[in-house]
Amino acid sequence: MKTTLKYIDLFSGAGGFSLGFDNKGFQNVFSIDIEPSFCETYKHNFSNHQLIEKDICDLSDSEIKYLKEFDEIDVVIGGPPCQGFSIAGNIGRKFVDDPRNRLFKEFVRVVKIIKPKFFVMENVARLYTHNKGETRNEIIKDFEKLGYKVDCKILNSADYGVPQVRKRVIFIGTSTNQKIEFPQKEVENYVSVKEALSKYPKLESGEESSIPNHIAMSHSEQMLTKMSYVSDGGNRNEIPVKIRPKSGDVRKYIKYASDKPSVCVTGDMRKIFHYEQNRALTVRELAKLQSFPDNFIFKGNRISQQQQVGNSVPPKMAEAIAKVIIKMSKNV
Repeated sequence: MKTTLKYIDLFSGAGGFSLGFDNKGFQNVFSIDIEPSFCETYKHNFSNHQLIEKDICDLSDSEIKYLKEFDEIDVVIGGPPCQGFSIAGNIGRKFVDDPRNRLFKEFVRVVKIIKPKFFVMENVARLYTHNKGETRNEIIKDFEKLGYKVDCKILNSADYGVPQVRKRVIFIGTSTNQKIEFPQKEVENYVSVKEALSKYPKLESGEESSIPNHIAMSHSEQMLTKMSYVSDGGNRNEIPVKIRPKSGDVRKYIKYASDKPSVCVTGDMRKIFHYEQNRALTVRELAKLQSFPDNFIFKGNRISQQQQVGNSVPPKMAEAIAKVIIKMSKNV
């Protein structure tokens, strides 16, 4: 086995996947993302990485080969955004043919050109069962055509010490004869929201702190009044009927349960409040629920920062995946 394994990160975002692989000793060859503020964050935290800021669809085959140069790539990682779940397969159109899933095809294209020993592709859990499993099979077949052996499994980030229940489907492929392995559960007890967040200074709505990204959102008096009725782990049903929100996502107007891992962190957590402080979580707190360290700084405006955090692969989950890639690489 080589002493240093090399990787490429596609759709790198803020860099959660990259951070996990870096922490396990992998060396980044290049990463690519299109969002300027996401790229600003990535560049700030990974100053020694080569980041390509452009649409992957505009990255030519020859550019990919040039970026790779003489490097032998061990693994390509990434989570291509896929929007075609609602109609794919329902009107005779396959998932892989839906134009909204072109970014998945780009991931396949890069793997075809780079020919890594392994690839890891992350996506939302519902992809696993979408269209009665046909979508999952289509994806696997696309990689099998390139000569890869592929398997997939739904992993829960909380199993790896992330203070959040976040279920994601992980596809692992290999061109080697190694048996594909997935990370096993690493913790006996899940890390709770309180364990993760209690060390941060208390803030009120709109208040700032000296800790990077620990700035409280400003809420309307109306919102603060509503949420003041909600207890630790409670929901909108505790708000008096006359002011209770009648519509909207049931995952909103709740407070985190302090003794449990967080609900899945997304790009918009404005109506999910701190378990004891009457406000939404700060970007720093949300990043902690994703297992980012406090020295990882998010750039751009706060809406973008929330999106960056919510779109990320939790670094600790990425580390667990990186460990199985190392294990499988040892006999190659």
